[in-house]
Amino acid sequence: MKKNVSPWLHQLDKDRPHVALQKDLKTDVVIIGAGIAGVATAFFTLKHTDKRVVILERFRLAHGATGHNAGQVVSYFERGFAGLVEEFGLKMAAEGEAAVESAWELLDEMYTEASLDIPFSRFIGHAGLTSYAQIQWHLKDNLLRRKAGGLGVRKIMIAENADFVHDIPQEYRHLYELVPQKEILQVLETDMTDFVAAISVQKGCINSALFCQEVIRYLHKKYEDRFSLYEHTPVHKVLLRQDHAILDAEVCEVRAERVVLCTNGFESIHILNESGLDIDAKYHHLLYGKIGYMSGYVETMNKPPAAMSYYTTPTATFETPYFYLTRRPYEYEKGAKHNLISIGGPEKNIEEGGRYAFEDDFPDEAEEQIDTFIRKVYAVEPNKKIDYVFTWHGLMGYTKNGVRLIGVEPKNRVLLYNLGCNGIGILPSVFGGRKVAALLAGVTLPPSIFDIPASGTNVTALVSPNTASMKSPA
Repeated sequence: MKKNVSPWLHQLDKDRPHVALQKDLKTDVVIIGAGIAGVATAFFTLKHTDKRVVILERFRLAHGATGHNAGQVVSYFERGFAGLVEEFGLKMAAEGEAAVESAWELLDEMYTEASLDIPFSRFIGHAGLTSYAQIQWHLKDNLLRRKAGGLGVRKIMIAENADFVHDIPQEYRHLYELVPQKEILQVLETDMTDFVAAISVQKGCINSALFCQEVIRYLHKKYEDRFSLYEHTPVHKVLLRQDHAILDAEVCEVRAERVVLCTNGFESIHILNESGLDIDAKYHHLLYGKIGYMSGYVETMNKPPAAMSYYTTPTATFETPYFYLTRRPYEYEKGAKHNLISIGGPEKNIEEGGRYAFEDDFPDEAEEQIDTFIRKVYAVEPNKKIDYVFTWHGLMGYTKNGVRLIGVEPKNRVLLYNLGCNGIGILPSVFGGRKVAALLAGVTLPPSIFDIPASGTNVTALVSPNTASMKSPA
């Protein structure tokens, strides 16, 4: 068993002071959670309103899922576009996908305004498919994207020697390209001939924990009179009244006009709605948890940044497992640059009321699964000794239908949400921060796929993980 050691936290400033809340306070907006969602929400709220903003973090800045993720920046949903169309209709599904796509520009905006110089790589990433069933999912997605208009159609390469090529319906013919299989294996950096197709799309790599640290420094400097971050300040209870909220923050009390939940949904927060219907039970049923396990090793920096996903299991369902790999420059030893190869894939579901602790050791089984994958699929020497200097795990909050929850709580508008990473959290979190800021500024927004269900009945009626469309790997 190894310790939970994240490469992203390894790069944070160990001397940065951590201030805990020591006295009662009153503010306009309280954000619960200091990960990428909370930091983005604070950034855009401070920029687009004149409100006073306080972030409360139960542990330390970016030490939750933001500091224990894979670090990939991607703009798709874990579930396929066709599934979104089936649930929300073509127009709203297309608007939702375009909204997350717009977060590339929002991330650039944060990066530029905060004058950041931390590494942020952008490139074309790839995903490998091993079955006709998987290819069909993505051809259907492409057809619907073309029908919607305004959405980019993703590049799909299919091996010209695949035995199902003549079975592909004619309606899809303009949505893919037949190529020699060696081209597919080349972009996937593998010799495994099971891969018969590859999807290519814009991806990126960033240390989102380091990004949060540097944005917080900018916010402290830029909005010294309107912004505060308090760490080691858990919130145990939120009492919602008609026009404000009272928060029980350990030994202190916080009064705020609005509260924004930017957590993974598994903190021990009790929500009491004094002005109407119950919210607490609904909130705790909105999400289910998954623990993601990842390992990393360093090697010579002789290849460009990359991000790949590998569907080695040929099924095409929402629960189809896959492995993902990123390669990016990394300064492990001071002054010495390497490439860091990060691999993830093994997951574990957490049932409601289940336990997760960042202090738990990294299971040997997960490391063995990752090592088996890397030797079987990724192009490494068969007998190469791999020193996994990092092994880490993180808790991810999944919504019941795989769509992030962003917006106002219908039962009490004092409460807002920006949560539910669904395995892909950076860009949706940033978009969510901008949308919440607009709502806090009083902007009226049209209905969207991200809206909060109006009742507990609607929550339980959302698409279950076992019946939803296949995860989108590209």
